[in-house]
Amino acid sequence: MDAACIDYKETGYFSQTVIDYLENVPELRSFYSHRPTLKGFAELFNHKKVIANRDLLAQVLTEQYFGISQNGIPELDAADFIRKRIELLKLPDTYTVTTGHQLNIFTGPLYFIYKIVTAIKLCRQLKDAHPDKNFVPVYWMASEDHDFAEINYTNIGGKKVHWWYEASGATGRINPDTMRQALNQYKGVLGIDGHSSELGEMVETAYTKFDKLADATRYLVNALFGRYGLVIIDADDHRLKESFAPIMEQDIIQQNSFKNITAANEQLQKLGVHIQVNPREINFFYLKDNLRERLVFENDRYNVMNTDISFTEAELKQEIKTAPERFSPNVVMRPLYQECILPNIAYVGGGAELVYWLELKSNFDFYKVDFPILILRNSGLVIRKETAAKIKSMELAPAEIFKSADEIKNSWVKKHSDHDLTLAEEWRELERVFEKIKLRSHKIDSTLAPSAAAIQARLKHAVDNLQKKMVKAEKRNYHTRLEQIEQIKKDIFPNNSLQERSENFGLSYVKWGQLFIDELIRNFEPLDFKFTVLTE
Repeated sequence: MDAACIDYKETGYFSQTVIDYLENVPELRSFYSHRPTLKGFAELFNHKKVIANRDLLAQVLTEQYFGISQNGIPELDAADFIRKRIELLKLPDTYTVTTGHQLNIFTGPLYFIYKIVTAIKLCRQLKDAHPDKNFVPVYWMASEDHDFAEINYTNIGGKKVHWWYEASGATGRINPDTMRQALNQYKGVLGIDGHSSELGEMVETAYTKFDKLADATRYLVNALFGRYGLVIIDADDHRLKESFAPIMEQDIIQQNSFKNITAANEQLQKLGVHIQVNPREINFFYLKDNLRERLVFENDRYNVMNTDISFTEAELKQEIKTAPERFSPNVVMRPLYQECILPNIAYVGGGAELVYWLELKSNFDFYKVDFPILILRNSGLVIRKETAAKIKSMELAPAEIFKSADEIKNSWVKKHSDHDLTLAEEWRELERVFEKIKLRSHKIDSTLAPSAAAIQARLKHAVDNLQKKMVKAEKRNYHTRLEQIEQIKKDIFPNNSLQERSENFGLSYVKWGQLFIDELIRNFEPLDFKFTVLTE
């Protein structure tokens, strides 16, 4: 594939806060640790303190990967390689680069893939810069998330594949045995050409050989990325939660995260930042099979909403001690949990994620946990050969295709028309005439100046409308050519949205197979912070 890169600012799809972070605006400096540069990583290594229990982490990961294979489940791809990557985590000079996402069926939208590719590529670049250290990319499965409606569908080839099922509790614990209809529909869209059978076998195994969605997702993501050294973690584990238990207890009882993050949000709002998440007084859920409900403090007791479960403070402490796995961090505490159990140095996330991480640094400082370097994931646009030919014939530059269809059409017509479609020169002449009119009227009566200015404004409006009509008339002369712009926009911006936010990777994999991921890794540059347009 050929790659062209443009600034995120030029796309119009990224918030001002994200742009400010990438451009190192000083006002945001106190809300993160080090800059997302090789120099920033070098500075981080000078004082990085890993508080994770490395041996425990490796033990849990080994059991998650290989314990299930002893129960008759097919062995995971790249098993020996993954074992070695997990063993590396025991070493003091090994660090992780983490990205996280929900357990979307069939991986959901393309940006799921892009997040992981960014983490893999960054690890390679850090290894080149620091050959004395090891770097392991990690995918953190949001297995405790309970919003099933956000993960039970994917869009592929203009079709919505839906898993029709009523679920409650942590999505990672859901049995995918009711997915057959969605599985058949997805495989039907893949067709029979190219690498369809290869991907079809992956998803068939993932969603029929495992009794938990977390295990199914691990299998599928490992089939795609295991050969690149990706390690997948499910933090819904008694032992990992046990290591986080002291912070759990302190935060639930003292409500520190609520105080710290609320204060940070007030500062960010003064800078014009749109707040992504707001903390609660208690930022933990109570978790059991088919149950994940908020924990609230009311009437001197800790109550689990929508249940009869409740605790005194003493009972709460005992429950955390004996069953820490029943306490599930919400969106503002999950990052802290992540950094406590992983030897992590960077988090790869999308624009909204990056902004909500900015809200969290004061809480990290309070608990004396190192804040990771924030990396905006790579964004990409994949343009197939047929669409690329249309773009070339229309002589459109990569940055132009991000504009609205009307903007592209107007610009194209003005560029290619044999007529001058602007009235700028004529208006300048009229302005000179009006200056004379205003001067003469002022000499007669100074109160006439506003009237002259009002007439000028009305005429300017009329001239602008005439110019628009000229462009519109000329667009009719190029109707057939301009229809191609509509088709181009429809092809690469489904539902008028970025391709990566809706379209699944499946059809790209059918066409290119594992080469698709190889090309993403080759062309993505995590520290350049450019939008990558990939053309077949």
